[in-house]
Amino acid sequence: MFVRLSAAIAAVSLLGSAALAQGAAKPTDPQIAHIAYTAGVIDIAAAKQAMTKGSNKDIKAFAADMVRDHEAVNKQALDLVKKLKVTPEDNDTSKALSKQAADKLAELDRLKGAEFDKAYAANEVAYHKAVNGALETLLIPNASNAELKSLLQTGLKIFQGHQQHAEHVAAALK
Repeated sequence: MFVRLSAAIAAVSLLGSAALAQGAAKPTDPQIAHIAYTAGVIDIAAAKQAMTKGSNKDIKAFAADMVRDHEAVNKQALDLVKKLKVTPEDNDTSKALSKQAADKLAELDRLKGAEFDKAYAANEVAYHKAVNGALETLLIPNASNAELKSLLQTGLKIFQGHQQHAEHVAAALK
């Protein structure tokens, strides 16, 4: 079961990368803001699910960190778009991310105990890899506003730490 689930998670991570790449036609700053915010909301929802369904103390602690950090970055993003008087613009990439996330949450919701914990940790590794890749190759290079670019660069550093933390937690569950 875990092998099948791992394959499904890998497929979703590839789809997530593809969804992020769909916006490769040079997204605008309002679209970039929406994609970044959506990615944070997705991870917050997954973390809240893990805080209630997780059975491992490290999973619950990791999930609490994800909620805290992603809510803080999303608050900074909202403050910045208000300051700049920019309205984040929904787009195909953020819509695809939201759809994939809803499917993943439903899949994870059917799992229990250690099976849930392993699947959540593996998904967090894959998700952070996809988001970090999109930040590095698509969102940061195409952001034209210096403050937005700076916020995305700060977020990337935080999310790279999340990826390493998720890898550590996932390895400990094996």
